[in-house]
Amino acid sequence: MSGAFDSIQKGLEEAISHSKGEKTEVKVFTPVEVDVKKIRHKTGLSQSQFAATLGISVKTLRHWEQGDRKPQGPALVLLNAAARDHKKLLEILNSPISEAI
Repeated sequence: MSGAFDSIQKGLEEAISHSKGEKTEVKVFTPVEVDVKKIRHKTGLSQSQFAATLGISVKTLRHWEQGDRKPQGPALVLLNAAARDHKKLLEILNSPISEAI
């Protein structure tokens, strides 16, 4: 149990140092902003199809496309993946789970 505690303690200390702006070995991934409408058009999907594929509401998608709101978190990561290779991402998202296991 002390190994787990030591690991957690080290992680917390690194997080605190990082939050203070100190140099640490913390790896930070910051997804870039994306043009949601452009990505959707590349896929050839309608708004309702694209929203269903990403597991979001059409209303949310419309807000993103109009620039009223910006995607964040996992949605932004998925959209970045779609911007890089939308065909592969759609293949993954549309394949049955049993194929992925």
